[in-house]
Amino acid sequence: MRKGHAMPVNRTRAKWTAGQIVLTALGTAVSAVWLSPLVWALFTSLKSETEAVAVPTHWMPRDVTFQAWRAMFETGNITDWFVNSVVVSVCVTSVVVLVSALAGYGFARTEFRGKNALLGLVMAGLMVSPAVLGVPLFSTVQSMGMVDTYWGMILPQCAPAAMVYILYKFFQSVPKELEEAAFIDGAGRWRVFFTVVLPLSRPSLAAVGIFTFIASWNNFLWPYMVTNNPDLMTMPNGIATVMNSYGIQWAQLMAGGLMAGLPLIVVFVFFQRQIVAGVAHTGLAGQ
Repeated sequence: MRKGHAMPVNRTRAKWTAGQIVLTALGTAVSAVWLSPLVWALFTSLKSETEAVAVPTHWMPRDVTFQAWRAMFETGNITDWFVNSVVVSVCVTSVVVLVSALAGYGFARTEFRGKNALLGLVMAGLMVSPAVLGVPLFSTVQSMGMVDTYWGMILPQCAPAAMVYILYKFFQSVPKELEEAAFIDGAGRWRVFFTVVLPLSRPSLAAVGIFTFIASWNNFLWPYMVTNNPDLMTMPNGIATVMNSYGIQWAQLMAGGLMAGLPLIVVFVFFQRQIVAGVAHTGLAGQ
């Protein structure tokens, strides 16, 4: 055989085992169950309102029409709702990531009087439902003159007890030797935090940011309570107004729901690795 010519390699595809076949079939079935509501919403949005409420119901539209999609853009402030959701969600995510990182690092690496009591108070926030705090929060926002404002929607969502706990657990797992080496080189606490700790925290910070963005984007109750201005409504609140004297417009509601869910689908598709890595790095996977 001439030099420089590799011998052909016969690669045979490994046969699937019975366990792999069962797991693949099970995963396909679960995926179909999870995707069926999205498929139903898409097909319903392509029906006329008369066909959408017809009994008996059917999956496929008999006459495909984009009337519901056009109506959402013509009669609703869908663009304003989308922009409002982006502004509120991005601001809430930025504040929560910053506050959670500072608080989590402070609890994990510094010692001060009353630390355990304060940490317990923060963790107690995990046991309180946001709905319970709705009335006192609204009274506070109203007294500060922030009703029907962006600040009124943003600030009350920036009390991230769960996110503080996630980053607190992660910072505890960071080797102290890395920080001590930086201290020996003359770095201060803030420099160590921003140049040593935060770069190591990218997976956890990404997970916290993604979780917060999704929660803020889907938040219906608080924006509904704090604003009555149609120009300040977010996507969930705006879509809830898609009704008239004859009842809910189901085709329009499904079209609006798909538009509202599209950014979240994009987030999951492009950042699923960061979500998994973030949960794994926080040490919460086994808890």
